[in-house]
Order: sequence, then structure tokens, then C-alpha cells
Amino acid sequence: MSNFMPRNEHTVERIIRVVVGLIGISLVFVGPKSLWGLVGLLPLVTGLIGTCPLYTILGISTCSTKST
Repeated sequence: MSNFMPRNEHTVERIIRVVVGLIGISLVFVGPKSLWGLVGLLPLVTGLIGTCPLYTILGISTCSTKST
């Protein structure tokens, strides 16, 4: 499973993604109340699982530890 979805996000980046995702999702309920806030699901999910599919495709990793 680790080869399928390797961890490629640093812990600080994961926290930032979760916060940005929650702010984005909150736009659905408060503020402009637009469905564009659902775009916040992407950084929220990638932050929670610790891997970004785009990073995997491009071969980028901000994670300091190597997952085995």
C-alpha cells in the first residue's frame, strides 16, 4: 500500500492543508454560501491522508522521512 500512496507531505504542510480545507468548506455555510467552497475538500483530504496525487505524478516530496 505504501507504494500506491506514498507519504509525500511534510507535517507542517499537512496542517496547513487541513486548515485551508476547513476554511474553504466553511464558505459553503457562511460568507458567500457558494458551492465553490467544496473545492476545500481537496486540500482537506490530501492533508488528512498525507499524500498528494499531483506530488506523486511529478515526483515531488516535502516529507523529510522516507516511508517504507
